[in-house]
Amino acid sequence: MGKTVEIKGLLFDKDGTLFDFHRSWTSVFGDAANRLAHGDEALAQHLMVAGGYDIPSGRIAAGSIFAAGDTRDLAEAWRSHLTAWENDDLVSWLDVLFAEMGPDASVPVTDLATFFAELKARGLILGVATNDSYASAMAAVERFDFGPHLSFCCGYDSGHGSKPGPGMVQAFCRETGLEAPSVAVIGDNTHDLEMARAAGAGLAIGVLTGTSGRDDLMPFADMVIDSIALLPEILDRGA
Repeated sequence: MGKTVEIKGLLFDKDGTLFDFHRSWTSVFGDAANRLAHGDEALAQHLMVAGGYDIPSGRIAAGSIFAAGDTRDLAEAWRSHLTAWENDDLVSWLDVLFAEMGPDASVPVTDLATFFAELKARGLILGVATNDSYASAMAAVERFDFGPHLSFCCGYDSGHGSKPGPGMVQAFCRETGLEAPSVAVIGDNTHDLEMARAAGAGLAIGVLTGTSGRDDLMPFADMVIDSIALLPEILDRGA
């Protein structure tokens, strides 16, 4: 890594970090596209491609709107194909749908309740920051029962701005009393790591349970690990 820092807080991305991105969200985005297309298969396919779905591989591309954007970004990309919708109405419709479907579809990368309990027992302050909505984030937190271990949770609509801006890290620090250099940000996309850099976080840790490969993340990360499940081991080594 090339640097040693004292980490007191961990700020996690949600999808692709706590939850396997492809197994959790591909079907949700597909359902949203199909509902909006009203049976028009060509239109549904156009919507999926516009969001970042790669048809030959059947996967969502790293850095795409699906992978890294917020609902406003997705609505803007889809509006050119859905001229009957006003942008704000489409954002609201998508946020409601994602909050309803996302938590049920989410596939955790590890037992999250146990994982967060173990980290909190170490004295670490824990948070979640996502470009999903706050309602969707909290529904997932509640479903997988790790809310009692969190000191902070925010979405793109929580008033702190979206990634890759620094606002979510800054809000985490304000609400917990931490200084940014004592915070590690963990995420699966470059926008997570760019957020960490913009806010002056002590560590930027990439994980490979999302849409990005190691080569995508390494230029922005202090380290890249296979999964958050390896974090306790990393911390034991004195990250």
